[in-house]
Amino acid sequence: MRGITPRWLMAQLPWVRADAGTYRVNRRLTYQLGDGLVTFLNDGADVRVVPPELAELPPLRGLADPALLDGLAARFEQREYAPGETIAEAGRPLDAVHLIAHGKVEEVGPGEYDAGSLIGVHADGRFFGDTALLDTSAEWPHTFRARTPTTVLSLGRAAIEELTGRSDALRAHLEAYRDAPAPPQTRHGEAVIELAAGHAGEPVLPGTFVDYEGSPREYEMGVTQTLLRVHSRVADLYNGPMDQVEQQLRLTIEEVAERQEHELVNNRDFGLLHNADLRQRIQTGGGPPTPYDMDELLARRRKTRFFLAHPRTIAAIGRECTRLGIYPAPVEVDGRRVHAWRGVPIFPCDKIPISPAGTSSILALRTGEDDHGVIGLRRTGLSGEVRPGLSVRFTGVDAKGLLTYLVSAYYSAAVLVPDALGVLENVEIAR
Repeated sequence: MRGITPRWLMAQLPWVRADAGTYRVNRRLTYQLGDGLVTFLNDGADVRVVPPELAELPPLRGLADPALLDGLAARFEQREYAPGETIAEAGRPLDAVHLIAHGKVEEVGPGEYDAGSLIGVHADGRFFGDTALLDTSAEWPHTFRARTPTTVLSLGRAAIEELTGRSDALRAHLEAYRDAPAPPQTRHGEAVIELAAGHAGEPVLPGTFVDYEGSPREYEMGVTQTLLRVHSRVADLYNGPMDQVEQQLRLTIEEVAERQEHELVNNRDFGLLHNADLRQRIQTGGGPPTPYDMDELLARRRKTRFFLAHPRTIAAIGRECTRLGIYPAPVEVDGRRVHAWRGVPIFPCDKIPISPAGTSSILALRTGEDDHGVIGLRRTGLSGEVRPGLSVRFTGVDAKGLLTYLVSAYYSAAVLVPDALGVLENVEIAR
C-alpha cells in the first residue's frame, strides 16, 4: 500500500485518555488593554473577539458594562477575503467597523497622476472604520484591500443602529467617550493574582482569585469510521497462505490511521493548522523558508519539541540553508536520522497542504500536559480494540453472505496554552 507514511505526528504526540468524550481546557483570561490592538480567540476556524478588547476602539474606551461589550462582540460577523479582494472602497458610505483577526490589509489612497499610493499596511489586531460608531454620513477616505488571505470581523451599520437604539447607556457613551485606565495585569497580559511576599508583623494578606476565560474551549472527540465487507466465501476459501480478512482489515486500519493524521492537521474544529493562536502565526520574510524565519518560529516558545513540515517544504529549507552556506546537522530519533534545525527535529508530514500557488506551512510544537503543550486525545478501552483508540467489531452476516466489520477510531488534539503551537505561514516552496 503506497499510501502508508511514517505518521510522525501521531508517533510524537503524547496521547491522553479522554473518558468523557470531551476535553476541557481552562485558561487564564488574557487580554491587554491600552496596546492599541484587539485580541481574538479562535475555536478552530471560528474566530471571535474578546469583548473587553473592544475598549481599544476609541469610541468605546471607558465602556465598562460587560453586558454591552458582550452584546457588541456577539454581533460581529466573520468574513474571509482572498489576496487582492477589496474590503472597503474609498468614496463609499462608511457602513461598518472592521477588525483584522488575521492577515495583512493594505490601505491605499489617491496619488499623483491618478495612481494610487500605499498609505500603510495593517495586520493582526488592527482595526479601521471605528468612526462608523459615531457618524452615519461619513465615507471611506481610503480603500482597504487584502494583501494576504485575511480574516476580518465586521460590525455593520444595521447592527450598530439596533444596539444604540436599544441601549441608552451605549448611545450616551458614544456621544462622550473617554479613556479608561487599564486593569491590573502581568507582563504577559494575564489577569493579576495578588500575592504577598515577606513577613513583618501581622500583615493583612491580599485576597485574590484566578480569572479564567468565561467560555473555556471543550474539544470533542472526532471519529473516523468505515464498514469493511468481505464475502464469506472469500473468508472460507482464500484464507491461506494469507488470511484475506486479516489482510483487508490490516490495510483498512492503515487507511483509517492515515485519515486520522490528516484530520489532526486539517480538521477545522481541532486540527493544528486551524487551532494555532492568531498571535502565533507568523509570515516569512521574503517567501522561501530562510534560517531567519526558522529562528523566529523557534524563538516564540520554550521547549519546542519538533517542527512539522511537508517533505517539499523540508527540501526548500535545505535549499535556502545551502544557498547561505549553512549545513544543519541531522538528529537521530527512534533509530532514524531526520533533518533538524538547531537540534530540533523537522519531521515530514505530507498531510500539510500545499496551495496552488506553491505555498505551505511549517508547524512548531511543544508537547505534553506537564509542559502545557499540544496533546493528542483518544478514547481507549473500547470493545474490539486492536490499537489504542481504534477498534474492529464484527457486526454480522447479511442475507447475501457478506461479513461486515465496523472499523472505528476516536481521536482529537488539544492546545493547552496558546504559545504551545506556532505556524510559519505562506512558505514559498516552488521557487
